[in-house]
Amino acid sequence: MDYGSGNLRSAQRALQRVGASVEVTADAGAALAADGLVVPGVGAFEACMTGLRKIAGERIIAERVAAGRPVLGVCVGMQILFARGVEFGVETKGCGQWPGAVTRLDAPVIPHMGWNVVRAAPGSSLFKGLGPDDRFYFVHSYAARRWAGSSEALLTWATHRVPFLAAVEDGPLSATQFHPEKSGDAGAAVLSNWVEGL
Repeated sequence: MDYGSGNLRSAQRALQRVGASVEVTADAGAALAADGLVVPGVGAFEACMTGLRKIAGERIIAERVAAGRPVLGVCVGMQILFARGVEFGVETKGCGQWPGAVTRLDAPVIPHMGWNVVRAAPGSSLFKGLGPDDRFYFVHSYAARRWAGSSEALLTWATHRVPFLAAVEDGPLSATQFHPEKSGDAGAAVLSNWVEGL
């Protein structure tokens, strides 16, 4: 979904490489009708939410989730799925699909930039076929550090001094804090696993 934020072409190419037919669109009808919807995002939580609201993106995501239609959030596209984000002392309302806040990582080096392993949830579909030594590319200063959502959700964690959510699988709604499109073969496997589930 094109709402003015995110590395759209890189995400498009990565999805095409794993066999998906991809349309970059800001059209609500096309976004609602797609087999799967990817919500990318880079930069600030507030700016992403402003762009998303301009194209009724919150409503599109909510309608898809309510209908059981797959959505994948990536990086800030994951963060905006939470109820709120707090950046530079400013609190911004998110999409509210998940309760809780996205806050600054409590770490001596910010942003967290580079390759990290994750602790994939047992039974994860996104990380099927991947091992504990596979690494994913992160670039972020903020993250969800607690989970107050469904007890049925599959939670994948990573650590940058403190633990944070690296991925969530919650019914039709999935998200990754890392960039699968920049994560080489491991990231391609995550995207392939998501596409296979559509």
